[in-house]
Amino acid sequence: MSDVVILGTGKMGAAIARRLTAAGLELTLWNRTPSRAEAVGVGRVSDSLSEAVRSARIVVTSLTDPDALREVLLGPEGALAAASGQLFVEMSTAGPGIVAELAPAVRKAGSRIIDAPILAPPRVVEEGHASVIVGGDDEDVSRARPVLDLLGTVRHVGPLGSAARLKLVSNAMLAHVLAGAAELQVAGESAGLAPDDVFFVLARLAPSLEGRRAGYVERGVVPPTFALRDLLKDLDLGLGLFHGVDALVPLTALVRELVGEAAAGYPTDDVAAVIRPYRAARTLGRS
Repeated sequence: MSDVVILGTGKMGAAIARRLTAAGLELTLWNRTPSRAEAVGVGRVSDSLSEAVRSARIVVTSLTDPDALREVLLGPEGALAAASGQLFVEMSTAGPGIVAELAPAVRKAGSRIIDAPILAPPRVVEEGHASVIVGGDDEDVSRARPVLDLLGTVRHVGPLGSAARLKLVSNAMLAHVLAGAAELQVAGESAGLAPDDVFFVLARLAPSLEGRRAGYVERGVVPPTFALRDLLKDLDLGLGLFHGVDALVPLTALVRELVGEAAAGYPTDDVAAVIRPYRAARTLGRS
């Protein structure tokens, strides 16, 4: 029996798998495309979803969106059809609605669920320095802690669904920072300032920008650790949440439009590509 099964081996799922393997856990990996699980290079790969779930105590889900979670967990041959007593740790960025939808089905299968999204890029996850926010019952969170603690700092933020909501706040803030920096980088250059000097002051206020210097200053391609289309998906989920509680979020709505414009042209590029419409507008202004 494996300690953990990871369902979904995209960039984040793969990073989680490598970190947990480095920490000594026995893993089983499953992905709808088995070759992607094989490419992770750790753990035991199973092509049977039901076998993978039955073999583990903890089931980590790291999938694309709510539809993917429904397909993998709720289908007639889905993960919950094989579940019995496992703890499901939902680590996707898919919003609180799907967590609430999954919870009754998980309980009916005799299992438990917490939501535990990660606030860190894959590289930081592999280093074991991530921040993990967790929503769920105290007993369930305690059960998951021996695994989650291996990924970094764990913060229990409330009942089930709380972490999924907070992750949308986090990613909306990230989008604000990225779009604001893109606008001011190009505006500063247009005002006659050296690109390196503009980026210096922006990164001083928002240090997380430093990893995307190539996209902002050197106009190069940043390896896509977080694609524009995925940030756009998260903003849509966030706006759905915020509008549902009558929150006033005009800035987030505007940022969503800016990210959407960039994602229309560069959907799979890293989020640093949010600067490209600004650069294109500046070029047109000179012509």
